Amino acid sequence: MRHFLLAAEAVLLSWGPLGAFVLAILDSSGIPIPEGVDALIVVMASRDPHTGYVGATFAVVGSVIGNLVLFYLGRKGGEAFLDRRTQSGWPKRFRNWFHHYGGLAVFIPEFFPAPLPVKVFVLSAGALGMNRLHFILIVFAARVLRYFGLAYLGSQLGTAPLHYVRTHAWQLVAVSAAMFLALYAAVLVKDYLRRRAHHHELHHR
Repeated sequence: MRHFLLAAEAVLLSWGPLGAFVLAILDSSGIPIPEGVDALIVVMASRDPHTGYVGATFAVVGSVIGNLVLFYLGRKGGEAFLDRRTQSGWPKRFRNWFHHYGGLAVFIPEFFPAPLPVKVFVLSAGALGMNRLHFILIVFAARVLRYFGLAYLGSQLGTAPLHYVRTHAWQLVAVSAAMFLALYAAVLVKDYLRRRAHHHELHHR
């Protein structure tokens, strides 16, 4: 099975931008294709920047489609189950947390080209009832930054960015975790200031 997947990936890589579109759908819908989309964009951009940016565009669209497939699988198969299991205790607290901050949990692994459990958060987003448009915008923004950033780096540095991703995966995980914590802290501060301003307003009425 592994040999079949590698052969299929090689064929899709030879398709250029269309291959990026198909690979992005497959990878984002739950079929693991490590570095397939990222590698194709970097290689295309290193050879021809215009083709690299076209490939990035196709990959963004394909990734949104693939993520929506996984999102709806989570909504179809997990919503009723979670409704029964998240009525109290820590599951309820996790559900409340995800409703408030789940966008960050989706954005970070969608943005960083590192081995992060993005599919878990996408399924959770569907199962826990995240707004569909909100979800699409998060995935779109993250993938535009990721794929167009890789296309730019490929056009400027050749295939060096791909080598860096392959050899510094855990460093990227650490950076993504730090970014998540920083954004999470910023959201908490914003919430605190909003509650404080609301309390102050009520106190002076």
